[in-house]
Order: sequence, then structure tokens, then C-alpha cells
Amino acid sequence: MGQITVEKNVGGIEGLCVITPAVHGDSRGYFMETYNENDMKEAGINITFVQDNQSMSTKGVLRGLHFQKHFPQTKLVRVIKGSVFDVAVDLRSGSKTYGKWFGVELTEENKKQFLIPRGFAHGFLVLSETAEFCYKCDDFYHANDEGGLAWNDPEIGIDWASFGVKGEYDGTASASNYTLADGTALNLSEKDQKWSGIRETFRFE
Repeated sequence: MGQITVEKNVGGIEGLCVITPAVHGDSRGYFMETYNENDMKEAGINITFVQDNQSMSTKGVLRGLHFQKHFPQTKLVRVIKGSVFDVAVDLRSGSKTYGKWFGVELTEENKKQFLIPRGFAHGFLVLSETAEFCYKCDDFYHANDEGGLAWNDPEIGIDWASFGVKGEYDGTASASNYTLADGTALNLSEKDQKWSGIRETFRFE
């Protein structure tokens, strides 16, 4: 027990947590528990995860901002290789922090994990040459259930610039005007460049 440190309600947003595991290392390498249900319950986090996912992305790839429309998922995310800037946006109806975002750098060195409850949009930007990203979900994947928001929506105002993103907002989610500080082109999927802002996306709700 006691193998994690949990920072709760990060950024003043209820439910968001940054979790740092205890790492036991010596000259041979290290060992850590990447997930322990008892430690999570001791920290007041009672979630049953049912699916593990892993992805690899190259530098400049930005995935998001994604959310599930009818089958929301809690996610526990971490990086096992490289580094990313990981972001969550509160979309919970009635939340006092609706539309507010928080981001954290997740790296293979810091081994931090980011717990994102149901009702958030999520995205990340790859900062290293490659990054391998792992996450646990508390519901299964449901086809055609994904929604999205423009990653650069000024109303949300995510501070991508602090992580090297340069460019001018043209009123769309297009990546064509953006690069990282070293000139690497920002790389978004075609779908992620077509999402609208938060006000347009939820104008009927």
C-alpha cells in the first residue's frame, strides 16, 4: 500500500487527478506498480477499468480534443516512451468549471499519470521524436460515439504556446498555420481539423 501520491482537483477542476507512482530503482534499473486497485481506493478513487489501450505518435502529432457523446469514459493516461502535453477540458453540464482546461506534461521520466473523469474532452501533443501513450478506460470503445472540439478554440484557450506551438488562429481547427518552435509541422488528422469550438458544438444543449 501507499505506492502512489495523488494530487486531487488539479487546476481547481473537481475530479481531475495527477498520480505519481513510487519508483524503486538502483544501478540495475527500476520497478514500479503502474496500477494498484487498493492504493486507488485508499486515495478515494473507486473506478473499475475494463480496457487498456496503447498508441504511438511522432513529434508534432496532436490528437484531440475528443469526447464520447453517449458512452463517456474515465481515462487513466500515462506515457511509457517520450513526452506529451496532455490536456483535459471540463464538459460536464452544470459544472462550475465548465469549459475550463488543465494540462500536464507526461513523460517516461516523470512517470506521472493523469486521471480524467467522465464528461471531459481530452487531447495531447507529442513533444518528443516519438511517444508511446497508454491509457485505461472504464467503458469499452463504442463505434461512432466520438465527438470533438477544435483544439485551438480561443474560448477554451489552451496554452499550447508554452509547449512550442507557433501559429495564427484562422477561425478553424486547421493545422496548416502551425508549427512547433523547431519548425516541425503540427500534425492533426483530417477529422480533428474539422471540429468546431465549444460554443458552436454545444449551442443546442
